[in-house]
Amino acid sequence: MSSRTTRRVDPGPRGQAHCGDPWVPALPPAQGRGPAGMTRFEFWGDEACRVPRLTKALIAVLAAEVVLFTLSAAFPPDMTRARQSSAVVLDQRGAWLRALPVEDGRWRIRADLERTDATFQKRLIKVEDARFWWHLGVDPLSLARAMGSAVVHGRVTSGASTLTMQTARLLEPRPRTLGAKLIEMVRAVQLESRLSKREILALYLTLAPYGGNLEGARAASLSYFGHEPSSLTDGEQALLIALPQSPEARRPDRRPEAAKSARRAVLDKMVRGGTISEAAAYEAENEPLPRRAAFPTLAWHAAGELARAAPKGQASVVSTLDADLQSRLEPMAAAVAAAQGPDATAAILVVEIRNRAVRASVGSAGRDRAGGWVDMTRALRSPGSALKPFIYAMAMDDGLVAADTQLTDSATRFADYQPENFDRVFHDKVTVREALTHSLNVPAVATLEKLGPEAFAGRIEAAGAHLARPKAQLKEAGLALALGGEGITWRDLVMLYAALGDNGIAKPLAWTEAEAATRERSGGTRLVRPEAARQVLDILREAPSPKGRAPSALTRGGPSMAFKTGTSYGFRDAVAAGVVGGYAILVWTGRADGGARGGLTGRDAALPLLFDVADAVGAQGSAPRPIAPKSAPPALQKLRADGGGPRLIFPPDGAAVQVEALGPKARGLVLAAEGEGLTWYVEGAPLDPDPVSGRAIWKPAAPGFYKLTVVDAEGRKAAARVRIRGE
Repeated sequence: MSSRTTRRVDPGPRGQAHCGDPWVPALPPAQGRGPAGMTRFEFWGDEACRVPRLTKALIAVLAAEVVLFTLSAAFPPDMTRARQSSAVVLDQRGAWLRALPVEDGRWRIRADLERTDATFQKRLIKVEDARFWWHLGVDPLSLARAMGSAVVHGRVTSGASTLTMQTARLLEPRPRTLGAKLIEMVRAVQLESRLSKREILALYLTLAPYGGNLEGARAASLSYFGHEPSSLTDGEQALLIALPQSPEARRPDRRPEAAKSARRAVLDKMVRGGTISEAAAYEAENEPLPRRAAFPTLAWHAAGELARAAPKGQASVVSTLDADLQSRLEPMAAAVAAAQGPDATAAILVVEIRNRAVRASVGSAGRDRAGGWVDMTRALRSPGSALKPFIYAMAMDDGLVAADTQLTDSATRFADYQPENFDRVFHDKVTVREALTHSLNVPAVATLEKLGPEAFAGRIEAAGAHLARPKAQLKEAGLALALGGEGITWRDLVMLYAALGDNGIAKPLAWTEAEAATRERSGGTRLVRPEAARQVLDILREAPSPKGRAPSALTRGGPSMAFKTGTSYGFRDAVAAGVVGGYAILVWTGRADGGARGGLTGRDAALPLLFDVADAVGAQGSAPRPIAPKSAPPALQKLRADGGGPRLIFPPDGAAVQVEALGPKARGLVLAAEGEGLTWYVEGAPLDPDPVSGRAIWKPAAPGFYKLTVVDAEGRKAAARVRIRGE
């Protein structure tokens, strides 16, 4: 009997057998014994030994991964240069408007693979990194080949850098040493673990240098070829592949021979790789080399704003702007500003009402003019009378007036506020239609008083437009709001006019095509009811056009434009806004610093430009609405109901009036009252009307208290007790 005995056991918690050591202390003496009293146990197969070994291996791998993950998280790749890149702002059809430079004036434009020639992408990978889609950042085959070639030749004859390694080097430039190469490999693996292959390719095409201050295939394509890299010739593709390897030595605008040689070498590689025929390569080799051109800067203010607001990593911003329209309006603004003086500038906004898409935005008359760097469409300015249509629209909406409600245009004092018409001439009885058409001030203020200035301002704010009061301490809106007493941006004002053109619905402006699609579907905010909006537009269409001028696009059967002008205090702002053919248009001229200008009104300085812009837009109008009967409902025939006698307006009862001078040579006070056949009395003595103007002008002889009485043709009277103060 052998000295060794084999015994099959079931390993369990009580067993003391160890894998790799079949000899364990004997259990019962009856079992076969081995040397020195040891008994051999045979386990049920090899699983009991194999499982612990596999567990140890998995634990080791997991520990290594944890260590590598921790190190990678603690020392991530520096993505600063990737973040410091610029999106390209495109017009609605994809035409380049503007991009922004980054540090040191470098044009690092984010690559957009969706707008980059797919054939170019395939050829780039084929030439630079054939196994790009398969390796994990480092290509072992290329590395082995490069090391073997270096051993055979005693020097480096071929590179092993993958596109991912090149991207890592572009992110963190270092001197080309062996240590730097090892760091690139580590960084490449880190990039592969963080980004997709397409993201890495886009990052390479963003950072790749192309000579001078050009970085990225989009910047190079636009500067050298004059177009986006969405469609590239064979020669253009070869040049874009060759340049990043030695951008300064191969610049086509400075070293054409070197550029030709590098392009030829890439074409040869493409022929050997089977991505191009020899005939096509020969034709591409003979393409003329490009010269560098400046980048487009259309819609400089608006496009720059969109580029700065683009989310990190977004390559393209498809705006609502129309590059063709923008390129025609910018010279028009420059010409108008030049004609109005060296300090003048201009702004234009064109909004498609259907979806609130901003089709043109001219922020100034040019950066070479005073204040040209300021986007005047965003500046707070006084609208002058341009808010009057909304006063009447809201009054109609609230049932206070109709289009032909009778208003009084006469010298009127509203508490401590006494407005005058622009031409300082009053027209007595006028309708709402006439008051709005001729932009009369007193009727507008009277209507705003009836409506309530705070309620009016609240509805404007609720629609999305911001009104800025000139003094922070003014907590409530005043009646001066009717004449431009609060500031507003032209963007907000054109939004309000677009609401008139959309049956009273206000929506924010859309600056990107994505926003425009949302605006078209959204409900918006009700500013006024549709009928009120339509009535106001009908009235505005009756306003007289500039002398001898009508939009040529609108005289071929379309309706006339509904427009309103505004002039701020001191002629600082001349604005004109209109609604025509599905568009809301606003133009402004003035000084960027808010300085006063002599005699340039909205009608003279802005309205002709508004009509020129309407021509450029070429809006196709629909048939005009039928003319409504010019009569107001009986209850709305007058804004103020008859009170059974004259109504004394100025000076009001109990007023204290400060006069500059006293006596017969003084300017005097223009007395105002509402009524027919009025006669004025001062302390019971009749006051003769002024022989020139026919008005009742009172020239107090001395300071003190006086009783004024006005009597109408039927003998009814009104009286006021006033105090005169003066030297």
